[in-house]
Amino acid sequence: MGDVSFAIQEHTEKKYGYGVVKELVGHGLGKSMHEDPQVPNYGKRGSGPKLQEGLVLAIEPMINLGTRKVYTEEDGWTVRTEDHKASVHFEHDVCVKKGKADILSNYTPIEAAEKANVNLFSDYYLDLVH
Repeated sequence: MGDVSFAIQEHTEKKYGYGVVKELVGHGLGKSMHEDPQVPNYGKRGSGPKLQEGLVLAIEPMINLGTRKVYTEEDGWTVRTEDHKASVHFEHDVCVKKGKADILSNYTPIEAAEKANVNLFSDYYLDLVH
């Protein structure tokens, strides 16, 4: 598990300089929501439990433009960054297979809808404002 966690942290913090929220984790998927094992968004290679074939995980980091520090609103659900900079919370569901992982989530329909939405940022829009 540490290899997965390390990859998330390395990619976001070291490569891009974003904050990785440590208080929120991914999790196992099964008959109940948010099953064990937890999938931290930071870690050390070679640490944690060994991933077993057939294990299904939700890998879902929260990545921030600024600080990794967050707080939860009084509603008990809404999470915000302490510096109020933009964040993204993304999930990929994967099934561990021997020597690889099968990606179970498919965002192709969402990506197509985003590309078709003229109200979202695009290269065309960025060209207009520059």
